[in-house]
Amino acid sequence: MPKTPTDLTINPRDRRFGRGLALDRWWLAGDPVATAFYNALSVTFPKGEGFFIDSVRRFRDGASPQLAGEIAAFTRQEVMHTREHVAFNRRVTDAGYDVSALERRVDDRLALVRSKAPIASLAATMALEHFTAILAHELLADPRHLANAEASARVMWRWHAMEEIEHKGVAYDTWLHATKDWPRCKRWKVKAKVMLLVTRNFMVDRTRGVLELARQDGLAGPRLWARTFWFAFVKPGMMRKIAAAWIAFFLPGFHPWKHDDRALIATAEREPEQGQAGAALAA
Repeated sequence: MPKTPTDLTINPRDRRFGRGLALDRWWLAGDPVATAFYNALSVTFPKGEGFFIDSVRRFRDGASPQLAGEIAAFTRQEVMHTREHVAFNRRVTDAGYDVSALERRVDDRLALVRSKAPIASLAATMALEHFTAILAHELLADPRHLANAEASARVMWRWHAMEEIEHKGVAYDTWLHATKDWPRCKRWKVKAKVMLLVTRNFMVDRTRGVLELARQDGLAGPRLWARTFWFAFVKPGMMRKIAAAWIAFFLPGFHPWKHDDRALIATAEREPEQGQAGAALAA
């Protein structure tokens, strides 16, 4: 079975983005629907990242030295993601959006999962981390997703994507550690059921988020639904393009690192904008 590479380094990059800079209301190519998609996703991260940290750290006892070190590095990365998305979300609200309804939806989802056994939180984290990692892969692999985006927002999203790829195996390896005494069939049934549930919730909640933010721009009706579908599944088609990687989660022998995409991180790190993140794009 594939495993996390032994030479993997999870490198927390302490960078800050866009401090003191106003964010254009439609910061992604002047497109309210594209902007709403990323804004709605960003709203989930501050509380979602905290949930991921708690879920993984609860099962770190008895982990191998490699996994224990990866959990610690994962935690540091997620803490910084939380900080940067709090700052980004503040810029979104400063641009005139009310995201309170979206935040309440996140609270409701997390409260429901936390009401169950801790292993349920870890299972949800494992599934969501894979989902996030395949989104991150596509974001780095195809520059069209963030073409003509406001500079500090573009660099922030690509920075986040790099680190999501880098730690994509941590929650999954923690899940394998926590369920090592489970029969293989049970482990697969639970992870498959959770991924299906997570995917349904992601699609429903992000669509609601896009529609709510678009409503605040005076957009509604069948044309908005058509534009949202076109953006998600046709051009640039993020949701269509991650379909194969999503299906791979259910196949025998799956592991997040079965596909080693660290080359995407190395390429993104060489971008001049990433090197400037600590200066021109940060306070």
